[in-house]
Amino acid sequence: MTKPLGVRQSITLRDGVTIELETGILAKQAHGSVVLKQGKTMLLATVVSGYDAREGVDFLPLSVDYQEKFASVGRIPGSFQRREGRLSDYEILVCRIVDRTLRPLFPSDYHAEVQVMISLISSDEEIVPDALAGLAASAAIMLSDIPFDGPIAEARVGRVNGQFIINPSKTELEASDIDMIIAGTEADINMVEGEMHEVSEEDMVAALKFGHGYIKQLCKMQLDLVAQNGGRKPVREYTHENNDAALEKAVMDATYDKVMAVAKAGGAKKERAAAFAAILDEYIANYSVAEGEDLPTGLIKKYFHKVEKKAMRNMILVDKQRLDGRALDQIRPIWADIDYLPAAHGSSVFTRGETQAMATVTLGSKMDEQLLDSPMLSGHSKLMLHYNFPSFSVGEARPNRGPGRREIGHGNLALRGLKNMLPDEMPYTIRIVSDILESNGSSSMATVCSGSMALMDAGIQMKKGVSGIAMGMISDPETGNSVILSDILGDEDHLGDMDFKVVGTKDGIVACQMDMKIDGLSYEKIAEALEQSKRGRLHILGEMEKTIAVPKSELKDHTPRIELITIDKEFIGAIIGPGGKIIQEIQNTTGATLTIEEVDGKGKIHIMSNNADSMNAAIDWVKGIVAMPEVGEIYNGTVKSVVDFGAFVEILPGKEGLLHISEISWERLPTMEGVLKAGDKVQVKLTEVDKRTGKYRLSKKVLMPKPEGKSS
Repeated sequence: MTKPLGVRQSITLRDGVTIELETGILAKQAHGSVVLKQGKTMLLATVVSGYDAREGVDFLPLSVDYQEKFASVGRIPGSFQRREGRLSDYEILVCRIVDRTLRPLFPSDYHAEVQVMISLISSDEEIVPDALAGLAASAAIMLSDIPFDGPIAEARVGRVNGQFIINPSKTELEASDIDMIIAGTEADINMVEGEMHEVSEEDMVAALKFGHGYIKQLCKMQLDLVAQNGGRKPVREYTHENNDAALEKAVMDATYDKVMAVAKAGGAKKERAAAFAAILDEYIANYSVAEGEDLPTGLIKKYFHKVEKKAMRNMILVDKQRLDGRALDQIRPIWADIDYLPAAHGSSVFTRGETQAMATVTLGSKMDEQLLDSPMLSGHSKLMLHYNFPSFSVGEARPNRGPGRREIGHGNLALRGLKNMLPDEMPYTIRIVSDILESNGSSSMATVCSGSMALMDAGIQMKKGVSGIAMGMISDPETGNSVILSDILGDEDHLGDMDFKVVGTKDGIVACQMDMKIDGLSYEKIAEALEQSKRGRLHILGEMEKTIAVPKSELKDHTPRIELITIDKEFIGAIIGPGGKIIQEIQNTTGATLTIEEVDGKGKIHIMSNNADSMNAAIDWVKGIVAMPEVGEIYNGTVKSVVDFGAFVEILPGKEGLLHISEISWERLPTMEGVLKAGDKVQVKLTEVDKRTGKYRLSKKVLMPKPEGKSS
């Protein structure tokens, strides 16, 4: 059997960045499969879809799985089973980026299960694969018969020395002040995810335009690949929805005015939901069916949801009124508190309308760093942010199964928004936990605000305060009318066309995330949303500053202190000692915790303790070990052993000298018996260092008054 020839299409985006798509060689039983290549990096993307929807499913059950194979980097997994396990947080974040980009392009009435799998099967250490996964997935779908209004493509945008770069390498990213993944079709952008160093709104729009120019090229490459492979396959026929036009009109006619009245009443979330539910229940209760027919409850609920959506959107577009009565650019009322939890190292509560986040900050040592063990991310992280969304925050009861993909994504966005505002020199490992206690929209942005204040409360010297805001949009494609909403509610997010989260300081944007649910968002609208978000962001920062404007100057009394000591690397062994004997003795004796590592040819010692005496004792011990005794210096030594001709005295940790019997006193001592014993404290002076042996000669008598007429 000969190897298939396959079909290939490639594009060169810039010098050193050539992307190739290949199909027809691997995974041919999948409904669509592609191998993407850039340098040594290779991604295998496959898609398979069921032909029928499961009973009762009225949504798109799309699952996206991105996994990095350890073999791709020549490593064996470090887990007990020595095989790939559950997806890492990083892999889940890539899954979310691809999902959010693909999902809007499937028909709304397609409800068969769709599974997209992307595997990193070979890697190049300089190429970041996350911005290639969506491109590979889209190409695989385009080669299938699955209905899909693509193609889409992704591109990473960086900026070095003021110049935009497409798909920057890892080395280029280290010098970049923008790291943003942009995705969309040839016509529109529909997903943005990234972080930046306080860039302006104008720079953001410029970066989006730059990235979209390359997205157009990548979309064309997919179309060329499809054409070269014989053209687009006929889209499979499907019927996944049962509809009743007469029933839909009846529900609309009977409930629209009632729904609109509730929407305009401007009530709270619970009251509004209860009022909507009452309207629906009343309609169902009064609905009559012929004998032997079933009540079409599912269809009624479906059409009633359309009524809610239409009423809310018309109210906002036509009447310029929002569900809670606010103006389009108005921010919900805010209150905040810090030091709410007296035992935490830092804490805050941030409440905006009906959304509330409680953040805690815990400071730890190097031993508390998070271990990263995935093919493309290995090492340690000293900053963690964990976002929790318990069911009670929305008044529901459901099992707590741990963080899902949404929680991981929201936590990562908040982390990216805060990390660049931390001080450059940070000896602590920091864990931020955000518990959402109430939720009605923008809980990830509340996490940013609460996290920023908790860090300041903990005494972390943040460069600037950080706030976040979620922007929305309601539009009418027929009339072209659209409005931008600031600080959106949960319903405005669910029923609207855009969710644009912007995180920043008073001087610029530091992180963003955007998802579009419709086609067509002009750059003018993006610029309008960014400018409106800036006003909201600054307002929120002002409200936060009423609670805490600058970081506290001191750590809390119960917060562990960390001191960093830098030593020459030749002293590392002396600090550790044989088998760790010395460092363990320091810890056991002083109660402090020590970690040591070699960085850039120097030894870095972190000493951690929440007791000042313990800290000082450990510092003195370490400094004593690395200090070089100087002739003429006076030391408070400890007698380690006594011999016939004198005593050996430790003047610095690990450094002993001989105090000869003749140097103890001006009087002649016939014997050492009864003069000194092990453990005695004695003040001595270093009088000589033997040039040949390096041994130290000590004297006690030179510190005593010399008797008159006594010769030395």
